[in-house]
Parts: sequence; C-alpha cells; structure tokens
Amino acid sequence: MRRNSQNNQDVSGYILLNKRPGISSFDSLGVIKKNLGTRKVGHAGTLDRFAQGLLIVLAGRATKLAPWFSSSSKVYRGTVLFGEETSTLDGEGEVIARAAPPSREEIERVLPEFSGDILQAPPSYSAVHVKGERAHVLARRGVALVMEKRPVTVYKLVLDAYTRPLGEITVHCSGGTYIRSLARDIALAAGSRGRLVSLTRVSIGDFSLEDAVLPDDDALVSALRPIDKAALAGLGIPVFDIDEKTARAVLHGRPLAPRDLLGAAGSSAANSGTADSGAAGSSAADFGSPLLPGPLGVFSAGLGFVGMLDYQEGLLSYRCVYAREESHAGI
Repeated sequence: MRRNSQNNQDVSGYILLNKRPGISSFDSLGVIKKNLGTRKVGHAGTLDRFAQGLLIVLAGRATKLAPWFSSSSKVYRGTVLFGEETSTLDGEGEVIARAAPPSREEIERVLPEFSGDILQAPPSYSAVHVKGERAHVLARRGVALVMEKRPVTVYKLVLDAYTRPLGEITVHCSGGTYIRSLARDIALAAGSRGRLVSLTRVSIGDFSLEDAVLPDDDALVSALRPIDKAALAGLGIPVFDIDEKTARAVLHGRPLAPRDLLGAAGSSAANSGTADSGAAGSSAADFGSPLLPGPLGVFSAGLGFVGMLDYQEGLLSYRCVYAREESHAGI
C-alpha cells in the first residue's frame, strides 16, 4: 500500500473497514494512520477484540461526526453458547457459572422480553465509565461492579438456528446496545447461562459490511470516502442546500433561522424519506417545508459539506462546522 502524500488537513472522510477478530478497534486504526499519513483518525462504535465486521473509521475533520456515526442503529449476527457464562461474557474470560442449555422453545418464549425499548446492564468488561474510570479497568483490578441499567432499543431479534447448546442470532438494535449482555440476559431468562462465541457486525445505519475493505487491502487509501450527501443519507440525516450568504453565516457562527435554509422543498431531506408533509408543523411553516426535530446537514455549491445543525422547537443551533478554515476567504 502507498502512503497518502496529501497534507494531513486535507485527509478527511471515512473508510468502511472490515475488522478482523483478535485485534482491538483502536489497534485496527494503526495501518490506516500509516497509509493516510495522518494521526487524526478515530472509529465510530467499538467492536470487541474477539468480534469482527464493519468498523467505520473517521479521518481528519470527519472525526467531528463521530457522535452521529456512533449513534446509528446496527445489525449483528452472533453465536451464543448456552449453558456457560464467563466474566467477560465471551470466550476470553473465566467461567463463572454453568447451567443446563435450554430448549429452542424456551429461548423463543423469552425473546419478546428483549425486543423494543428495554433496560440493559452493560458488561463489567466494557468501555463504560464508572466513577471516572473505564469499567474494564476496574474489573481487571478485581473491583466488584454493579453496572447500572441503561435504555436501549432492539428493533429486531431473531433466533436463526439452534443446535443445542449453540444458537445463531440476528440483532438489529440502537447504538449503545451490548450483544454480550443480550446473550447473557436471554440465557438467564430461559433458565440457563450464556455467552457469545462469535460476533459479526454487518451494518451501521445504511452502511454495509459488503462494501468494507480489509486492513491489508491494496485499495485501503482509495477507500477513503468524502462526507457528502450520500454519507449523511446513510445515517438517516436530512440535508439542505444553502446559498453563499448562509454558508458564510455558518462559517462565522452567526445565528440562523429556519427560513435561511434555501431550496427546502426540493432538498435531499424531502427525498430521503426522513421528512413527510404531515410533519411540517407551525414552526416550519414560514418557509413552506417539513423540518423534523433533530440533526441536519447543510451543503453549499462552493464548499460541499458545510456543517451540522440541530433543529428543536423552531430554533436552529450549531453542532459542528466542517468546512476548512482556508475555504472561508473563498466565500
């Protein structure tokens, strides 16, 4: 692979990476930093060391968009070993409990309990902060942890196959959901114990593992994609085109009103399926286009992606400005 010779500030975008099992998400970034020639690289949504699959890597200015990539829904396929639970809820920990594996009927009977909006306790061995430290750091020191339950959403949960004691599951869930915890809790509800044997993340938002490159792929550098309208569409975020005057206002952090978003009726938001005519409401009536509460991206003909805004209760606020500083003089 050939190292990118561009200036570090110009290396911005995202790569769909097929992470291999046995390496941490952080360590997976090393080869990308080397080949892009920049240290400003991060990932959106950690995959456990034993897991594999889609890891979205953000580079340069695109690291500003990590919160939106990380919070997107995800689809996983995993193998659950029923009858055994470990300290880490995967194959890397010590066995802490055993029980007879349940029948398929017993598993399927409890699956509805783990669909929809649920409360879930993260694993002790996780990156969740507890009193200012990572939970896995405390767990490795032998600190007894009580992990507080957090709200997550499971949109779809299917037991694809079961040959006792191994079950194959597919999970479509919100960001922040731990599949290791889900395996543990399903097994407990079925009167058994459980842990993950393997886990593959197959999608994040509309981004698919099928389009990902391996770390040693010769096309790694050319796989860097720009933050464009297609990228935000993959996250389900509506986008709007703005004119030169509004772009200048965004770059300088000036207050914006909904009417400043030009071309709303024909914007990508109207075509993305994220807005509908019944959702306009009085707050958006002044410029005649639906505008739903939440994040939105703004683009200009001269700058491309300008930044992220947030719309709440009739008001627009800034979340991040993406356009390069050196581009300000051109507007």
